[in-house]
Amino acid sequence: MEKKKNKFLSNRGFMIFACLALLIVLASVCAPLLCHGVDPTEGELSEAIMAPSSEHPFGTDKMGRDILARVIYGSRTSLVSTFSLVLTIFVVGTFLGILAGYFGGAVDAIIMRIADMMIAFPGLVLAIAVAGMLGASTTNAIIAISVVSWPKYARLARSLVMKIRHTDFVAAAQVTGSRTPYMLWKYMLPNTITTLVITAATDIGSMMMELAALSFLGFGAQPPTPEWGSMLNEGRNFMQSAPWMMIYPGLAIFITVVIFNMLGDNLRDILDPKTE
Repeated sequence: MEKKKNKFLSNRGFMIFACLALLIVLASVCAPLLCHGVDPTEGELSEAIMAPSSEHPFGTDKMGRDILARVIYGSRTSLVSTFSLVLTIFVVGTFLGILAGYFGGAVDAIIMRIADMMIAFPGLVLAIAVAGMLGASTTNAIIAISVVSWPKYARLARSLVMKIRHTDFVAAAQVTGSRTPYMLWKYMLPNTITTLVITAATDIGSMMMELAALSFLGFGAQPPTPEWGSMLNEGRNFMQSAPWMMIYPGLAIFITVVIFNMLGDNLRDILDPKTE
């Protein structure tokens, strides 16, 4: 355990981006303090479309709402929805992949054929179709992207399980009377979890982009909820007259995605057994 701790601490890139990611999370948690009580959903029409100033560092939008407050509060919506999405596809995909790899036969065929059907369609297009049927909301956007994203984890978990399914130690455990739930928990999951955690960490940035895309298209978070993708959608009609309405939420997405992508890459360097 000590050796593993030292590997994290000795990786400078991981520590830098972990601190930056922690700052983003803390900013979302401490949003009321950072915004000094400014309500991101309420504004004054008399202050609409104001350029950045000392009173409104990021300017205001068409409803007179402070964009700085909306960007900070928007991190709550974006981060919570992204982490919920990654956790959902991680759990569902891993569970189904382990079942398919362990049992094989009809179970494997059914799960993998469903996964193949999902992969056959362009991911974002299918997510838009699902979100359109469910209705526009953050929860439905998470469900829509989950429906098209879990096969990646299922196929990866299945391939990892199949590598150890017929090994001697698994056969010995079965001979001694180990039951299926114990086998899945004790042997299958531990041998897949590291690779899948690395995959989940590197997917945070791309999942955030997909959620922002759905919100931009009107299938995700709905006004007046502060969310970076929907803020871009609100600002696109004012791109020339009030570019700050798109610049700041766009920068928030860009910076956050880069930080979490680099964090995932450095985590992969630490945990990937091929680098040891």
